[in-house]
Amino acid sequence: MSYLKYWIWLSTTSGVGPVIASRLIEHFGSPENVYNADASRYREARDVMSANFHELSKKSLDGANRILAKCQQLNYQVISLQDAEYPERLRNIYDPPLVLYARGKLPAIDEEAAVAIVGTRDCTPYGIMSAENIGFLLAQRGLLVVTGLAKGIDTAAARGALRGGGRVVGVIGSGIDVVYPLKNAQLFDDVAGAGAIVSEYPPGTPAYRSNFPARNRIISGLSLGVTVIEAPIRSGALITATRALEQGRDVFTLPGNVDMRSCEGSNLLLREGAIPILSGEDIVSEYAELFPDKIHDNTNGDTCDTVAGGGEYRTNSNFSMKKDQRNSIKSKKNDKIEIDNKTAVDYIDLSIILSALTGDEKTVAETIGAAVMHVDDITINSGLSTSQTLTALTMLEIGGFIEREGYGKWKISKNT
Repeated sequence: MSYLKYWIWLSTTSGVGPVIASRLIEHFGSPENVYNADASRYREARDVMSANFHELSKKSLDGANRILAKCQQLNYQVISLQDAEYPERLRNIYDPPLVLYARGKLPAIDEEAAVAIVGTRDCTPYGIMSAENIGFLLAQRGLLVVTGLAKGIDTAAARGALRGGGRVVGVIGSGIDVVYPLKNAQLFDDVAGAGAIVSEYPPGTPAYRSNFPARNRIISGLSLGVTVIEAPIRSGALITATRALEQGRDVFTLPGNVDMRSCEGSNLLLREGAIPILSGEDIVSEYAELFPDKIHDNTNGDTCDTVAGGGEYRTNSNFSMKKDQRNSIKSKKNDKIEIDNKTAVDYIDLSIILSALTGDEKTVAETIGAAVMHVDDITINSGLSTSQTLTALTMLEIGGFIEREGYGKWKISKNT
């Protein structure tokens, strides 16, 4: 453990970032050699790199020893760039952090189908629900979810993954003992219990705004791919996506509302070639063959994975029954046409449709009735939660009972 103090010293030296630090190590052979070098050796090195040799010349290990002692006291992992536990994926990026601090137990990242989920803090309810459902599905299928633990999309993704019984690696822009935002204290504990909270910043480091763009390269560096859910043009999520592309990672994007500022950046990624996803299964399919021992089949056969209802909507024989009922409905309509001698049907027999439905789907169909209704109004008038409403709408659309009438608006289908 004694060697770690030199890695911590170099990583915390003012004016020496990861790239310069790596060049110093390459030039001198190790952080300990950098520490022990004299002024003449530093002058030689000045000719091959730009570094803050004034700070290096201070030669104090007091701060590093305090950090190391605190980590030992709190049972935090300290992993240097040379350690076997250091993820190879991260080691091979352009600017890997010299030291990783971990609260919990960092999984063997290189053996994991790790996928990042990121997005804006100021997201819509649909974005939160989508992030949670995708996180749930990925975890349920055996993938490792990596995220930033910021409020909004990150928090929802982490909660979904934990609810799915999976592990989460949360990469933060402060010390691993600093909870930000404060209301996520329980979430931090849960993530550390099921996976790890990771940072390149020593314990006690506040959540400085300038730290977050740097931490984004770690999120993408640990992952096979990055999933962006709702991101404005100027956002940390887009920075993460850019770093992912630089690192040769996949970038997935959930299509968003073209009228929403929170979706402008993520929709731009789609236009520029990101992989579009409609569910967590679209991500799973990319890696299932690469990690057959990690990614589980959906053997229970009862989870309908949609962004609107991923992980919670349970299918059963009723859906097959509804298909038969749809045929019955069509038959009844045809009989009525013959009896009434009409050449066209200009109305919808809602009572026939409702007879084929049960539960939330029937409630939603009753709420829509003969109107054209926005999803928000359906949610309010039906008394259902947003998640229940969106799940019911998805299944009604799949069943052919409803159809879209402009963005976010629905009506009963005349073709039912």
